[in-house]
Amino acid sequence: MKVALGADHGGYELKEEIKSVLDEAGVEYEDLGCDCSDSVDYPDYAVPVAEKVTAGEVDRGILVCGTGIGMSIAANKVNGIRCALVHDVFSAKMTRAHNDSNVLAMGARVVGSGLAGEIVKAWISTEHEGGRHADRIQKVAAIEQ
Repeated sequence: MKVALGADHGGYELKEEIKSVLDEAGVEYEDLGCDCSDSVDYPDYAVPVAEKVTAGEVDRGILVCGTGIGMSIAANKVNGIRCALVHDVFSAKMTRAHNDSNVLAMGARVVGSGLAGEIVKAWISTEHEGGRHADRIQKVAAIEQ
């Protein structure tokens, strides 16, 4: 698995910590920035991550900003993206199992690094269940057409 990472200034430090979680899990990643805590615009990082996912250059994406809200809104504007804003482990598992999310968004001002690490581990290790859930995803994808 290969993951694209993106964060704005509010999520920069947590993005850096997520790299360690991915390293420990043996997951390859590509960091698309930002690389500092200076104010930047979240769409400038959310969209490139989402585009890498839809282009098949990476399998999934992880986005972090202050709340995760802006990143998830911006990423979900890209056709084919199912970005889930998650702040607990159960939701991380369910968004993969039921919704086949391909991008995870989190808020650095909402979750601490320990919880964020557990969320990432659950999200990268949970497979989509398919079946009735796949039919529902097809219906959502049809909306984009």
